[in-house]
Amino acid sequence: MKKTGLIVFLLVTISMPISAANSSYRTKVLTPDFIKTLRARYVDSQTLEPIGGDPVRPFLVKSPGMPIGEEGDVQKHLLEISFDEMSHDTHQYTYTLLHLNADGTQSALSSYEYVDGFTTQEITTYEHSLNTSELYTHYSFTFPNADMIIKASGNYAIKIYEDGDEDKTIAWVCFSVVEPSTSIRAKVRPNTDIEINRRYQQLDIDVQTDRYENRTANGNEYFIVVQQNGRRDNQAYAPKPTFIEANKLRYTHCRELIFEGGNEYHHFDTYSTYFAGTGVDRIAHDRNDYHAILFADALRANDNYMHEFDVNGQWVVNAERTLYDIETEAEYMWVHWTLPADQPWLDGVIYVGGDLFENSLSPRNRMQYDNERRCYWLTALVKQGGYDYQYWFVSKESQAVTLQRTEGSHWETENEYTIYVYHRPFGSRADRLVGLQVIH
Repeated sequence: MKKTGLIVFLLVTISMPISAANSSYRTKVLTPDFIKTLRARYVDSQTLEPIGGDPVRPFLVKSPGMPIGEEGDVQKHLLEISFDEMSHDTHQYTYTLLHLNADGTQSALSSYEYVDGFTTQEITTYEHSLNTSELYTHYSFTFPNADMIIKASGNYAIKIYEDGDEDKTIAWVCFSVVEPSTSIRAKVRPNTDIEINRRYQQLDIDVQTDRYENRTANGNEYFIVVQQNGRRDNQAYAPKPTFIEANKLRYTHCRELIFEGGNEYHHFDTYSTYFAGTGVDRIAHDRNDYHAILFADALRANDNYMHEFDVNGQWVVNAERTLYDIETEAEYMWVHWTLPADQPWLDGVIYVGGDLFENSLSPRNRMQYDNERRCYWLTALVKQGGYDYQYWFVSKESQAVTLQRTEGSHWETENEYTIYVYHRPFGSRADRLVGLQVIH
């Protein structure tokens, strides 16, 4: 059954519940047993779009305050957001739009200051899965539309909840709206302030401000945030500029902008329920469930760097032999990861990281150690498609994520860095996003 009605806005994945106004919103599914495969992509594009990070790397919902239809390329700013609810029951979902500061906390703006129209809409387009082993219902909506027009740049969150009851919130979705009023020049170099051509990468960044409302650079009003591969755990938040010139902020030899190089992502492809795709050892069908057993990976901490093509942790839904709609005919499969290790690490834990798990750390992507098989393992229910992933070590003492024990870290690794430039003039009550640049 397919119903279509007035849909709403927004961008990518879901997040943890926020109990206080000063809490930080981040994209994460709240009910992962029931809600899966959150995805956002531009309506006119079939390219890969990520679901992790805050805001998700980066989805730009047009310039603020411009109604739909005023730009010839407006379609490239329209987002389609979708998710699966794991049953054929029909649910009533609603979402509410919130404006956030750069740190993910809710801003002090009133709704009429950041949106024209409504701040709440219903999700009215859904379709049941067809001939699949796992029953699910695919929900989708687009944003923005004539009833919800964004007026202010910055970060946003969507609260998705059931039956009009905010106590039944199932997800938070975070995204960004940019007004490109500054220019950004940046480069990644292996010659860092702590090592030369070894494990780390360092960014040098120049932010030109002279074409933004004729404002001069001010280190107290402008600040940047830098994310690596859509991750939030290691993002650089508001480092101090090294130099402030008349119309430029310069970030050189800034230690906060040093990142582990890490390693290229692993990859698997479960496009087929009959044949083993890339990274898959075998496909099995047992008691109405599909299983994809991946090849056992190896610890790469002591290996030399080897270039491999990856998409820096992103994923895409893909399934063969679909007749009508891949979104409702793709199967869900139990994916099995194995990472051999002679002994478990007692000072930390291992997670499977990537956009597949929203670049987060949770029980659903934490690996367990099997003493008999001498390996770490994880099993998760995943929709057919192609996925990137890494093995993350998290220290019990510092709670920091590192790849140096599992994947190794190399200056040659091709990573994606997203640079956000925010501006909050004196007396303002919110952060404006006035520049954004993605570099590799």
